[in-house]
Amino acid sequence: MINKETIQALTEEWLQGNDYFLVDINFAADDRIVIEIDHADGVWIEDCAELSRFLQERLGDELGEFELEVGSAGLGQPFKVAQQYVNHIGDTVEVLELDGKKLQGVLKAVDGNSFTVTVQEKQKQEGKKRPVLVEVDKTFQMDGVKYAKYLLSFK
Repeated sequence: MINKETIQALTEEWLQGNDYFLVDINFAADDRIVIEIDHADGVWIEDCAELSRFLQERLGDELGEFELEVGSAGLGQPFKVAQQYVNHIGDTVEVLELDGKKLQGVLKAVDGNSFTVTVQEKQKQEGKKRPVLVEVDKTFQMDGVKYAKYLLSFK
């Protein structure tokens, strides 16, 4: 019987020596196995096809009725693994906190399970009549937010 651990082990075997990393494996209700990979410079369709062929060759008849779908994690989708955060250091991200508050800022650093985003906040400053925008670093735990994702910009 095919399972997630088998698919993960074979996928990681193919990933060794490549700059790709595994994001997610999902067994969909319609007998599809969806494998998401990512790369700092984007995912090439040829590499998705190569990984798919590799898995089909290794699994053979064990694959049975399952259909393999190999693709990228998707630009603008929430980050699922730490390497995605690392790949987007210096980029603008959107963070949805557990309380529903949305922030946008530049992903500054990643350290273990935490990440830091530089955001602009209005703050009252001495001698000023109105609040001014200042840059503030906010640190979050990856599992302490609803999501964090790359923010597409068309400017």
